[in-house]
Amino acid sequence: MPTDFSDTLVVGISATALFDLREADKIFRESYGSDRATAIKLYRDYMLERENDPLDAGTGMPLIEALLDLNQHTPAGKSPLVELVVMSRNSPETGVRVLNNIRTKGLAISRHAFTGGESVTDYLDAFDVDLFLTTNVKDAQRVIDGGQCPAAIVKPPPQTPSVMPTGQVRIAFDGDAVLFDDSSELVFKAEGMEEFYRTENDNQDIPMGDGPYATLLRKLARLQERLPETVEFSPVRIAIVTARNAPAEMRVIKTLRHWGVYVDELFFLGGMDKAKILKAFRPHIFFDDQDLHLEEISKAYPAGKVPYKSSSPLSKGNK
Repeated sequence: MPTDFSDTLVVGISATALFDLREADKIFRESYGSDRATAIKLYRDYMLERENDPLDAGTGMPLIEALLDLNQHTPAGKSPLVELVVMSRNSPETGVRVLNNIRTKGLAISRHAFTGGESVTDYLDAFDVDLFLTTNVKDAQRVIDGGQCPAAIVKPPPQTPSVMPTGQVRIAFDGDAVLFDDSSELVFKAEGMEEFYRTENDNQDIPMGDGPYATLLRKLARLQERLPETVEFSPVRIAIVTARNAPAEMRVIKTLRHWGVYVDELFFLGGMDKAKILKAFRPHIFFDDQDLHLEEISKAYPAGKVPYKSSSPLSKGNK
């Protein structure tokens, strides 16, 4: 019988986000520009010769291991709390190395998609994916533009990995243009800080619109409800780390109330360095829309960039 994943958090992750495949990817990219057929052959030979060799952890590995650990709390006879799908442009043949490493590490991942060079994004809906993590910029942009699900381009694995929390999943989000829509950010960009503060204070009782990660936050709230502990003691811990400060803070709190979601920690930094707060929080992953806020924290903890929609003025401004 088909499995119902409506109450399950389904994460789709590319093989390059789960494992560090930069060396293999470099071989392909360095040859691709001049001769595609040669690039494919070199990559294939490289992967086949090393299909029994170990792979280092990719950026997404700490999050995936922590999420899979939550399934120990799944009630008997119920759908799993978390489901993982590895989604790769590898062919089934060159994907053997990935599969071998999944087995060696004892990761309880049973679903995979190997598309032989084609984009994996067409299969996100088929696998009921709630979050897509990838190293492929074009794939992430396509998912965000299509509104299929939250997507992020993971930064390279931390240069000096920090000790990760055990027995918990810790996820941190930026606010505007990530959890919330980009309308407030556009006011700030177009009209300045003073007008931004005035608008947010005047509209504090009007909930903000959904950003690309609002659906994920709601799914995490549903996951917390399924766990045996109350939200205050849940192994799923959520933080929002935003550059906002008073008088723009109340709209955030009231929007979360309107959405009916519980957030463990909320930081209004008003221009302070986000990395210092995040290093104290110790996230399994942090999502933000700006490289400025991701550069420092990604050296110590996993991080993912959330692309703007191609139609957004913020995207055009960046270009």
